[in-house]
Amino acid sequence: MSEWLENHLPKMVLAPSFIAVLVFVYGFIGWTAWVSLTRSKLLPRYEIHGFIQYDRLFASPRWDTAMNNLFIFGALFIVIAMVLGLLLAIMLDQKIRTEGVIRTIYLYPMALSMIVTGTAWKWILNPGLGIEATVRGWGFENFSFDWVVNPDFAIYTIVLAAVWQSSGFVMALFLAGLRSVDGEIIKAAQVDGIPTWRIYTAIIIPSMAPIFLSAFIVLAHLAIKSFDLVIALTGGGPGYATDLPATYMYAMAFSRGDIGQAASSAMIMMLVVFAIVVPYLYSELRAKTDG
Repeated sequence: MSEWLENHLPKMVLAPSFIAVLVFVYGFIGWTAWVSLTRSKLLPRYEIHGFIQYDRLFASPRWDTAMNNLFIFGALFIVIAMVLGLLLAIMLDQKIRTEGVIRTIYLYPMALSMIVTGTAWKWILNPGLGIEATVRGWGFENFSFDWVVNPDFAIYTIVLAAVWQSSGFVMALFLAGLRSVDGEIIKAAQVDGIPTWRIYTAIIIPSMAPIFLSAFIVLAHLAIKSFDLVIALTGGGPGYATDLPATYMYAMAFSRGDIGQAASSAMIMMLVVFAIVVPYLYSELRAKTDG
């Protein structure tokens, strides 16, 4: 009996979690894929009608706006967060005295939820309460900073808030990478008279390619599934100027009562995530196999 328990107890312990994941993750992914091929509206239907929902999706101007916004937001968010995180990591790698304090300050936003971040930046950027009102109160009456209510610039407020939230996390990743570089290589380069900036650009940063890839994957995933930050900061507006695929899916499912459109947009989002994650996983598995 004890031998039977020893062999089967781990399976019994893991079985509930395995079943829950199988049903509530993969089961609902399958259900969503099925519904995306039907004419479902307010209530789901299960008769397959091909790719009609995808035709409607790609013909929707709002979906085009959401995808364009995702490209703008994702590109700016990833590039700025990685550059800023790298610069902060290099600064902290100089063994400055206040490293602990600075690291804590920049990591603190990661402890906040996206809802809190979005709400805080909504106040900061509000023309009647935040930066514009403060600067005008200093006597600059013509100063204007109304991005959050300007359809042409509102998407950039999402970038600002997201970078503020995530750059500290990227800094921590890069700082760990910098601290893992062999110190003997750096000392040898310094003995040869190579300037510090050249050591970083030619030796240290190229050796951190796997960390750059990991940071890119994490940030891209955050960009694609961004929802709560947009809802808290702009609500997708003005109009739907800051719509992203995640907010589009939510609007179709819960505001418009169009489950078919919500399901098709969800499947497109999943395919985008797969297009980013699968090559990364393949490269990791291949590297382990070759090693």
